[in-house]
Amino acid sequence: MGREGKPGAYQVGFGRPPKATQFKKGQSGNPKGRPKGTLNLATVLERTLRERVVINENGRRKEITKLEAAIKQLVNKAASGDPAAIRHLVALVISAEERSSQTTASASELSEVDQLVMQSVIKRYSQPRGDSDDADK
Repeated sequence: MGREGKPGAYQVGFGRPPKATQFKKGQSGNPKGRPKGTLNLATVLERTLRERVVINENGRRKEITKLEAAIKQLVNKAASGDPAAIRHLVALVISAEERSSQTTASASELSEVDQLVMQSVIKRYSQPRGDSDDADK
């Protein structure tokens, strides 16, 4: 089979395995695949961060999520002067502000038609009230 030089003969080599060892059409190389119900990293992380824990705050027991507890610890360490905690907190704040400004900007954008309508409403309300009474007479 190999390198016989016949036209149309299949040549075995790098990236070209023998025909006998290739997967048949419609046959998967991983027939069982990922088991159903197996969680990915994002799902496991989200579930873990949403778990609730009991903390003591100002002498009172309080139940909060693990994410809230982690943020509280980060803020407390940054407040005590830990330089690494300060860097992490600043990065987290910047990221949160960017996300909130993006959602605010997209919500505040008006189409041209909306802008024209708003301008006409503003113009109508900025005119003195006496003009509308004069038109009725």
